[in-house]
Amino acid sequence: MADETTGAGGSISTVGVIGLGTMGAGIAEVFARSGLRVVAVEITAEALERGRDTLARSTDRAVARGRLSTADRDELLGRITFAVGLPALAEVDLVIEAVPERLDLKRRLFADLDRICRPTAILASNTSSLSVTEIAVATGRPDRVVGMHFFNPAPVMRLVEVVRTVTTSAEVVGAVQALCARLGKVGVTIGDRAGFVANALLFGYLNQAVAMVESRYAGRDDIDAAMRLGGGLPMGPLALLDMIGLDTAYEILETMYRRGGRDRRHAPVPLLRQMVTAGLLGRKSGQGFYRYERPGSGTVVPDGQTPEAAPSDGARPVRTVGVVGTGDDVAGLAELFGGAGYDVLVASPGESLAKLADADLVLESVAEDLSVKRALFAELAEVCRPETVLATTTCTLPVTEIAMTARQPEQVVGLHLLDPTRAGALVEIVRTVRSSAEAVGTLRSVVAKLGRTAVVCGDRAGFVVRALLFPYLNDAVRMLEASYATVDDVDHAMTLGCGYPAGPFEMLDAIGPDVVLRVQRALYRESREPGLAPAPLLEQLVTAGRRFREVAAGPEVSGRSAG
Repeated sequence: MADETTGAGGSISTVGVIGLGTMGAGIAEVFARSGLRVVAVEITAEALERGRDTLARSTDRAVARGRLSTADRDELLGRITFAVGLPALAEVDLVIEAVPERLDLKRRLFADLDRICRPTAILASNTSSLSVTEIAVATGRPDRVVGMHFFNPAPVMRLVEVVRTVTTSAEVVGAVQALCARLGKVGVTIGDRAGFVANALLFGYLNQAVAMVESRYAGRDDIDAAMRLGGGLPMGPLALLDMIGLDTAYEILETMYRRGGRDRRHAPVPLLRQMVTAGLLGRKSGQGFYRYERPGSGTVVPDGQTPEAAPSDGARPVRTVGVVGTGDDVAGLAELFGGAGYDVLVASPGESLAKLADADLVLESVAEDLSVKRALFAELAEVCRPETVLATTTCTLPVTEIAMTARQPEQVVGLHLLDPTRAGALVEIVRTVRSSAEAVGTLRSVVAKLGRTAVVCGDRAGFVVRALLFPYLNDAVRMLEASYATVDDVDHAMTLGCGYPAGPFEMLDAIGPDVVLRVQRALYRESREPGLAPAPLLEQLVTAGRRFREVAAGPEVSGRSAG
């Protein structure tokens, strides 16, 4: 056949799919769309019928959206044979399982497939976190076992992680890579390591977001808004956890923690376990971090945590804004506040600050040096009225240490503008343990008038966006450093598998490795968490004044496609 995929002792024209939940049904659809014959298997007639319905709904949606013609849909479904029981897979060329993420279950299943399937058949697992090696050795053909990790929704997401073990034959890997190309997917071939590429990077970040909620460092909606608007991600971490399923996320984290050297960043946060125990599983149960209109729905409905549209918090009126500093940043801030209707007073650090005496809000944008900022705030405390709100734009320094030089530390708040020039951009309002509710509320009101989105957080290194984003970037550098995956493979994993607009190395180069290193050092100093220590390779590139894309082809950082 002209459209057959050749390799591993023959050609792949018929595939089996075991388990027709959301993931398995999506994988079956992907294969059938590409002209392959599919044998779709479940353990009971009832489960098989549910899987058939899932496939029908998915293809009907594709027709309704104009992505598939009615004739193509009918032809696609005609390529799929539905059956109860594993014996139906006796003659397939490749079989992939999408059963629950339990090692004992998968090992039993592969032992059964070893007896049922032809000796030349390839046996593949869609596991997202379990050891493919441990699954493979349950068979008498470990050389023909491989991981094929699709991403949800399988018909849409273009990435497949091809996981080879130390026993997987090169022929099998080649055949699966060719199959991925035929499916229109990008196959990233990697070794059998906890979490592979995408989950290893994604779930540490998600777990850390849950820790922020648990400690009440920032609110649910603020964390998600911060990562969408400030991190540029398509979905906030808590909304994403609800979509994945909190029980699924918990199992993946548990597996990664056990298999990945017991990195504490992958140890599930207690809140996650408690929510799973309470049945708060996310969209599937109708409630997780958010509440949904019904189980299985993605439509969020208000609950007790939903913020007010216009919180007051005792905000005081602001008419005059003082800006202290020099250069383009100060000019930009003056233009921003002036454009919002405020009277703006600009003072450089070298001149008298007496002109700011009657300002309602004073914002500094001086050198990112703690001694410089402390001296300035001490002087502002002498000049300004006691009720004047004083804001620092620091992005790395502790706001509390700056505030304690002021006569009224309760009036000092951090105001970190991630992109001062863009309408709707994120602003992190940083409250210290001394900041008053009135000062925070005043800044929330000001940020709203500026046409920006405010999130409120405590005074910790990195605030929200950088505290969540930069460890993820550092983890990607560690992965490259270990020669587990290449720059391109890692970036493909996150853009094609997770829908991120840019991969971690593209983001690193855009932000600047020096900026990432400076913040990562601050995160590590504050927590002394070993997993937050800057990757040596990151330090080396900053020392050399290089960026990742500039040296990605070199043997010292390029890594290999598998490790």
